[in-house]
Amino acid sequence: MSNNSLQNIVIVGGGTSGWMSAAALSKVLKGKYSIKLVESDEIATIGVGEATIPMINLFNRLLDLDEDEFMRETQASFKLGIEFVNWGRLGDRYIHGFGVIGQDNWTVDFHQYWLKQFLAGKAQDLDHYSINTAACLQNKFMRAQPDMPNSPLAQIAHAFHFDAGLYAKFLRKFSEARGVARIEGKIVNVAVRDADGHIESVILENGQKVEGDLFIDCSGFRALLIEGALKTGYQDWSHWLPCDRAIAIPCTSVKDLTPYTRSTARSAGWQWRIPLQHRIGNGHVFSSKFISEDEATAQLLSNLDGAPMADPRTVKFTAGKRKKSWNKNCVSIGLSNGFLEPLESTSIHLIQMGIAHLLTFFPAAGFEHEDIAQYNRVMDQEYDWVRDFIILHYKATERRDSPFWNYCREMTVPDTLKQRIELFRTNGRVYREGNELFTKVSWLQVMHGQRIHPRSYHPLTDLLSEEEIQSYLDEVAGVIKACVAVMPTHADFIAGHCAALAPVSV
Repeated sequence: MSNNSLQNIVIVGGGTSGWMSAAALSKVLKGKYSIKLVESDEIATIGVGEATIPMINLFNRLLDLDEDEFMRETQASFKLGIEFVNWGRLGDRYIHGFGVIGQDNWTVDFHQYWLKQFLAGKAQDLDHYSINTAACLQNKFMRAQPDMPNSPLAQIAHAFHFDAGLYAKFLRKFSEARGVARIEGKIVNVAVRDADGHIESVILENGQKVEGDLFIDCSGFRALLIEGALKTGYQDWSHWLPCDRAIAIPCTSVKDLTPYTRSTARSAGWQWRIPLQHRIGNGHVFSSKFISEDEATAQLLSNLDGAPMADPRTVKFTAGKRKKSWNKNCVSIGLSNGFLEPLESTSIHLIQMGIAHLLTFFPAAGFEHEDIAQYNRVMDQEYDWVRDFIILHYKATERRDSPFWNYCREMTVPDTLKQRIELFRTNGRVYREGNELFTKVSWLQVMHGQRIHPRSYHPLTDLLSEEEIQSYLDEVAGVIKACVAVMPTHADFIAGHCAALAPVSV
C-alpha cells in the first residue's frame, strides 16, 4: 500500500446497505484495507426492500455466490416481474416483466410491429410476447437456458424476493469470513476535524472511539454522518411522490408461490405483496394527507392472503435524496442517501449502484474534488432515472375515485418525464438515455399498461405487409406459449433446487 492510500474504512450501520457494502468491499479489496462495521443490536433495521430486479445478479456474481445456497439461506423465491393492479383504472391489471419482448427483426423495434396490429385491433396483448410475463401468468419458472440461444428459454431474466433480515445475516457471515470486523455499539457522537471538516471518528456509548479515513454512512433514515454530522441537505420530491408512510406486516402463505411481486393501487397509495418460501411480505405505502394511519392499516389487514405473523409496523419517510451522496470523506449509501418508495423494487439496486460507483471512484488519501464531484453526478442521475419512472405510475392514471388519484393525475411532472410521455404518445417511440436503469421494454409496459396509447406507429413498420407482420407476431407468441408449457411451476422448481431447510424467520 502506498502512502497515498487510505487505510481504514468504517461502515456505520448494518442492515442490507451496511452488509452489502461490507461484502463487496471485503471481496474486492482482498484484505488490503481495514474494514470495520459499527452497528447496534438495539437499533432495528427497516427491511422493506425484500424484492429485487435482475441487476442483483451482477452483485451476486461479484461475490461469487452460489445462487441455490443464497436462496436457501434467505428463504428466497424467484421473481420474473411485477403485477400492477388498479393503476390505470379500477379493475385494470398488467405485468411489468423483466427481459425482452418479442424478437428483434428487420428495421424497427419489435413493439412497433405489435403496435401497428394492436391499434388495428389485430394483436394480442403484450403478455403473450414475453416469456417472463407469460410464465408469470401460469406461475411457471426456470432459469435461463444459455445452451438454447435461439429459444425464448435463453431469454428468461430473473431476480429474487428474499427476507431482508436473513439477507443481512447471510452477508455478515460472508463479510466476517473475509476480514470485516463488526463492532457492537450505539454511536453517541461524531468527531469532525476543524481543519477540513472531515469525519475523524465515531464515539460509542461505552466510550470506544472508532477512527477511520473513509466513512460509509449506512445508518438509514437517521443519516448520522452525512446529515447529522456534515449537514449535507436533502432534496424533497414529495410534490411528485406524495406517499410518506409505509405500514409493513408479514402473513402466512396460503396460495400458490407466485414468481412475481404484486402492487395493488389503493385509495391513497398502494399495497405490496412479496412471496417468500416461509411467508408473504405485505405493506401499504400511502399519503398521510389523504388517509389516516388507522384507515391505511385497516385496508392492509383486510387484504392479506393469510393470518398476520406480527404486529403492523409503520415507517415514516420523505421521498427524495441527499443533496450530495458523497460529502468530504463520507459516502452515504441506502436510506441515509435517499428514499424512493419500493414500487419498482429499486431500493436494493440503488444500494448496489452506490457501492459500484464508489469502487469506480475509490479515493486515495487525498480525496480529490473531481472524483467526488463525478460520483455525485452519476448518483444524482441514478436517482433521477428511478424517480421519473416511479412518478410515471402515479401520473399515468385515469382514476377519479379519490382525492389522492385526482392529485396524481393532475400534478405537474419533471420535464424529462413529460418529454418521454409525449414522445410515446405520437408514434410509440421509447428512447433510452445512456446506461439508465429501465429499458425501452420497461417504459413500454408501464405506459401501455396504464393506458398511454400512441396515436400511430413508426412509419418504417410499413415496409412489411400486414400479413407478414401478423405472421411474425403469431409465430413469436406460439413459440413462447410452447416454451412456457414445458417449464415447471415456480414451487416445484424451488423444491427441486433451493428449498430452505427449515421455515425460520427474523
